[in-house]
Amino acid sequence: MMTQDDLVVAGIDVAKNKVDVCIRSQSLRRAFASNREGRRELACWLRRRKVGKAVMEASGGYEREWAMALRDAGIEVRIVDPKRVRSFARSAGRLAKNDTIDAEMIAWFAETFGEAPHQVYDAERERLAQIVNTRQALLDVQSELQNSSEHSRPEVVQRVQARLLKKITAELATLEAAITATIKATPRFAELAEIIESVPGLARITSAGLIAAMPELGQVSNKVAAALLGVAPYDDDSGKRRGERQIKGGRRKTRNLFYMACLGAATRHNPVLKAFYRRLVAKGKEKKVALVACMRKLIVILNIMIARRQKWNPNLSAAA
Repeated sequence: MMTQDDLVVAGIDVAKNKVDVCIRSQSLRRAFASNREGRRELACWLRRRKVGKAVMEASGGYEREWAMALRDAGIEVRIVDPKRVRSFARSAGRLAKNDTIDAEMIAWFAETFGEAPHQVYDAERERLAQIVNTRQALLDVQSELQNSSEHSRPEVVQRVQARLLKKITAELATLEAAITATIKATPRFAELAEIIESVPGLARITSAGLIAAMPELGQVSNKVAAALLGVAPYDDDSGKRRGERQIKGGRRKTRNLFYMACLGAATRHNPVLKAFYRRLVAKGKEKKVALVACMRKLIVILNIMIARRQKWNPNLSAAA
């Protein structure tokens, strides 16, 4: 049986028209065209070299078809954060950047952090994530148009903006219906949504965002759950200096979605969070700092609820 140490790893740098591949352990490098034939050739090439795991960066969606082709060929695929790979490269003193070097750095990164946990590919979750992300992108466009319409514009521009806003509103409704239908059609998603939405202040869009982007909930420690969302405080100390603790990293899009939901929960809809938020503000915490603390508390509560397959219980707040 092949162990982690024996596993052959390939690093793949994905671009729009091609991918560059590096198998460091075999000193092999090759490029493949971004088409069906190229994906077939890559899968065959990797199988012949007994590659068990292929690692690629998230590349704005260009990586999806490559990942699907390799998974169909029985090769494990991991999608990693490009920022982590670049930070790893800088820490290793590798400042140059091109496609071939990037593929090598991805492979080296994967070999170095090969023990890091990862989620098994889930096609239904990826589909839900794409719908959720598209909705958020449309909301961003809607917000930009609404802000623009507050300023003086020629009448023809105003008419175009009004038509676009009307169309976006309709498309948002379509996407939200698709989110609801996807969750209802997938029993494990429906179960998670029922648990998450039992929390006062959390509704369907928030639960969909968490289901799509944080599959680790209920399977990791509370500290890891907070870190994944990006609400875990990190020290900034050196010698006698004690810096202000700050949140870093995490999943930005999910954190932004969760922030808006938590804002409503902590100020209006959730008695437990509302009391916690008010206590922090009364102690002199800035409102934004208090809200981040509420986010951390709530994601920990959700982590416990999902682990126990248990709906909202105000007494859970004591465990968080």
